[in-house]
Amino acid sequence: MTDIDPEDAKLVTLARSVRARNGAAEGAAVRDLDGRTYNASTVALPSLKLTALQAAVAAAVSSGAEGLEAAVVVTEANLVDAESLAAVRDLTATGPVHLANTAGEVREQL
Repeated sequence: MTDIDPEDAKLVTLARSVRARNGAAEGAAVRDLDGRTYNASTVALPSLKLTALQAAVAAAVSSGAEGLEAAVVVTEANLVDAESLAAVRDLTATGPVHLANTAGEVREQL
């Protein structure tokens, strides 16, 4: 894993575990300004489609989070889509968004 903050490394673990548990394409985790964490996997229903990061942000907001400190996406893809990144940026202009592969190795920080 790339050298990242230990608290952000915990987000990688949460994102990997929710992805594996649900057999999903992606897993994500976010940490709010109070240090609470939220994780989610891809939602792919006929009537609702969310990336894992969008779902994690939605879980945080629906629980009362007013801002985010950091976010992680675990995926086989090589990028975080613009809509997912925009959801995070609605809650933090500068907090890191880490992109990790399914082995938990952080490939990029956005």
